[in-house]
Amino acid sequence: MSKGKLIIFSGPSGSGKDTLLEVLFTRHPEIKFSISSITRDMRPGEVEGKKYHFISREEFKERLSRDEYLEHNLYVDDYYGTPKKPVLDAIENGDDIILEIDVNGAEKVRKIIPDAISIFIMPPSFAELEKRLRGRGTDSDEKIAKRLASAIGEMKRADEYDYIVTNDVVDRAVDDILHIILADRLSLDRQKEFINEVLKKC
Repeated sequence: MSKGKLIIFSGPSGSGKDTLLEVLFTRHPEIKFSISSITRDMRPGEVEGKKYHFISREEFKERLSRDEYLEHNLYVDDYYGTPKKPVLDAIENGDDIILEIDVNGAEKVRKIIPDAISIFIMPPSFAELEKRLRGRGTDSDEKIAKRLASAIGEMKRADEYDYIVTNDVVDRAVDDILHIILADRLSLDRQKEFINEVLKKC
């Protein structure tokens, strides 16, 4: 059995990553998702264990001391971290797994897993990005300003990624993401083991 692939999925807050992933997993439930640890409060509509495990700063630091995270970061005053074991287990079991992280986390992960696929989600415009953030109704003006400033910095680093997908029309953006993932499954690197198995029977 060939190994799976880690797919790094990044983009500024408000770019629509959650919507894209929801549609993607509906179409392809075999793709796994890496559930991150986070120390911020749960937002309305969020479910524990779906996208995040909501934990205290104290527990986060304890897990960090035990080297349980593939990467971790401080973003807008909250800690985020990627549990190491679920990601490595998925890859070893032949599953593709998506890891949604910011640009700093992505840089760290690429150094550890250099063959990961990296996809950056762009908003159609900065004005649309701000509109989406304000439309949530969950953050103060001060926090929105921080997110917008962070978004500019993240978009400036989009050229560090393998692929850029613009989230203008959701279905089209999801199709683009699927094409990237499915094409990689047919790459020589992923198919070498299959080729060898066929040749053994010649």
